[in-house]
Amino acid sequence: MQKYTVRPFSNIAQIGLEKLEGTQCHLDEAIDSPDGILVRSTKLNSEHLSDNLKAISRAGAGVNNIPVDSCTEKGIVVFNTPGANANAVKELVLAGLMLSSRNVFASIDFVNNLSDKKEMSELEPFLESNKKQFKGNELAGSTLGVVGLGAIGSKVARMGVALEMDVIGFDPALSVEAAWKLPSQVTPASSIEELFKASDYVSIHIPALPSTAGLINADLFKEANQLSLLNFARHEVVNTNDVLEYIEKGNLRNFITDFPTPELIQRANEEKDVILLPHIGASTAQAEENCAVMAVNQITDFLETGNIKNSVNFPNVKLNSSTDYRISIINKNVPAMIGQIATALGDLNLNIAEMTNVSRGDIAYNLIDIENAVDENSISKLGEIENVISVRLIK
Repeated sequence: MQKYTVRPFSNIAQIGLEKLEGTQCHLDEAIDSPDGILVRSTKLNSEHLSDNLKAISRAGAGVNNIPVDSCTEKGIVVFNTPGANANAVKELVLAGLMLSSRNVFASIDFVNNLSDKKEMSELEPFLESNKKQFKGNELAGSTLGVVGLGAIGSKVARMGVALEMDVIGFDPALSVEAAWKLPSQVTPASSIEELFKASDYVSIHIPALPSTAGLINADLFKEANQLSLLNFARHEVVNTNDVLEYIEKGNLRNFITDFPTPELIQRANEEKDVILLPHIGASTAQAEENCAVMAVNQITDFLETGNIKNSVNFPNVKLNSSTDYRISIINKNVPAMIGQIATALGDLNLNIAEMTNVSRGDIAYNLIDIENAVDENSISKLGEIENVISVRLIK
């Protein structure tokens, strides 16, 4: 039986690590060239990408701490765990909505500074005469715009419906699976500009990609009217300088985010219209455990079978094993590769029982079940095919 080493580069919840028991994978916290890496927020770089590394599994949704492009070039599959922390983030969005609508933070701060009021006879009338400055708004009947309707965004949209809010959503890349999870009461916006113009609250749930950097900016804020903006996605997707400018202009009523910057911290200390949290969206015991279990299961399945689920740089692949010998081949997505691979297998007298080939961008991935025995010499020969990145024998 083949054995694979997995190295954790972060504190991974024990319940996840226990899932390795009874598999072909085992932990090794000191090995320099593992088969797999488990990581949360630790920053990885090219030095971690050894020639033996086959996969990285991120116990979380964002992968901006992983050099994904370099991994793809080396044929390293990068996994994340979409949805595992979705409920934790959704609940924090709820807290953000309440902080935004009811002046909760300013109210608490106000009361905590009343230590000079020593008697109830003095405190009660003072509170009554001052509470009107903290009058807020109810969420029910207001409009919530949700940008990004994936695992988290769809939960936020359903929560908005449950709170009796009018919910509109925008996601140009909405999958059929995600669409089925949305309640019928969620109205699709034809554009992100329309969403910002129509909403009282906007919650952002899009990934940090080159295409989304600074996507939430002045062009959208100028459409807003006393809007509360919530960002529990990634700080890169929001132009914080534009946020501060349009808070001053009055288009934005407040900004609640899980991603502080020095400029936002300064504003938060000067005014009560910026509320900052220290990136705690997924910081619950349940979310950490869910992410760990999912990350371990995905990397174990890949190392043992070659199947891929929830990769950010490779296509999803599932092929039920039909023989004792399986070959995985990663190649550049160029014409005529399937023919070259099939011909090479024939020249090596290897009979194909089952085969699947899928591609994603510049990468193609093949899983091939072979009827007869495969040796390492055959694997080396397959690796010599032009445009093949890596070949692996799975037994």
